[in-house]
Amino acid sequence: MRNRQLQAALAAFAEEAAWQLASDASEGAEVPFEVVASGRRDSPLYCYRPLTADFITQRVSLLGRLPTYLPALGALAECGGLEAYLESRGEPAPRDGRERAEASLRAFLGRVFEDSSDFVLSKDRLQRALHELEATLYNGRAETVVIAPLLGLEVASAEIPLGDGLALVRGDAFPEDAPPEALWTPGAAHPHLLAVLRWEAAPGDASPVAHARVRLRRLLTALRLFEAGSFAFGPLAWTRTGGGVWQPFALGTLGHRTSASLQVVPEQEDELRAFCSLISRRLPRSGEVTWALRRFEMGCERPVPAEALSDHLLALRALLEPEGPGSGRLSGRVAALCASEEDRAALAQRVAHTAALERPVIAGLAVDPAIDALVAELAGHLRALLRDVLCGHLDADLRSLADEILAEAVRAAREEADAEARAEAEAAAAAAAERARRESYEPGFVRFAEP
Repeated sequence: MRNRQLQAALAAFAEEAAWQLASDASEGAEVPFEVVASGRRDSPLYCYRPLTADFITQRVSLLGRLPTYLPALGALAECGGLEAYLESRGEPAPRDGRERAEASLRAFLGRVFEDSSDFVLSKDRLQRALHELEATLYNGRAETVVIAPLLGLEVASAEIPLGDGLALVRGDAFPEDAPPEALWTPGAAHPHLLAVLRWEAAPGDASPVAHARVRLRRLLTALRLFEAGSFAFGPLAWTRTGGGVWQPFALGTLGHRTSASLQVVPEQEDELRAFCSLISRRLPRSGEVTWALRRFEMGCERPVPAEALSDHLLALRALLEPEGPGSGRLSGRVAALCASEEDRAALAQRVAHTAALERPVIAGLAVDPAIDALVAELAGHLRALLRDVLCGHLDADLRSLADEILAEAVRAAREEADAEARAEAEAAAAAAAERARRESYEPGFVRFAEP
């Protein structure tokens, strides 16, 4: 058994599909047959062979509505080697990944119920089909599993799949015989939340440790952008390949942990899954956004908020103030992007005040007692800007966008001032005309015409 998740997903789908197909057949849906000859050529024996694959193909839309269909499709889509499997079953391999996974799932189901017209799920047939599938997919490969305790996050569900072989699993729900210290902290009331990473390693691939560090770092980045929190991995992770023993290895410094934890309720799981997937695909490798993101993460790893002030200011200046700190434009640009028009002046003042605290912090002098809250607010604005850029909601050229907003505000203020001036001038002219009209008809004054 090389891939437990794949086997569990396919077995669950095969069970539901058996019920659906048997129900259709019992209600009168006809299973097509073909006549095949067997035995000696001079005296062949003819028999009817059910075309279960055709029957299954005709009911793809019904099978696609089963609750277990999408999990099984997703588990297959994450596997490589589907082309070889389809070729072994005599089926063409579509170029699109989803279509290839759908074709493989139909071929697998056809193999499970091959030559069967009653669609009774046989354990032996299911195991045979699973073995053939894995033998093709994992030819020369072995599944590698890495587990790492993730601190600072709590989930209600036993498991949250994040895609691409990565999942969050509560320690008490982890299905394999992992070391107890990986699942629990001695004396703790709750098990660890594990980041579980699975993939098929082939000869010549990167080492499991190197691969896991990259993937876990991306997960940590996504969590920090998703919500404010002190996320970290435990100092040790464990890995094993195939049916081998669990081997511990040091992750190094991956995060800073405090007592606070972010609670993820079931209603937020889809949002978290989609966000982590999007961030992992859109992380840039170079440029100002990459540099600012690294400074932001450095700030997240500081044990004291005041020590993170310089990291967050450096990140914001890289994004918004290429002219340098001497220009004094950072606070206004942050306020333009992160505050409504009526709150813009107040935010600009707070950002300028927070930036002014950097030198006293560096010098070790007494600073504003509210510095922790000020730094947290600054980090929140930086997180929002990075998140919106990486998600595609904002253009990476934040400076130009902020300047356009500020210029538009100036134009609007000028237009408002001009409109007020015109209104005042028109009112003054109307008042003067009214006075002139009244003076020309003063009481007791009679104008006589010349004879």
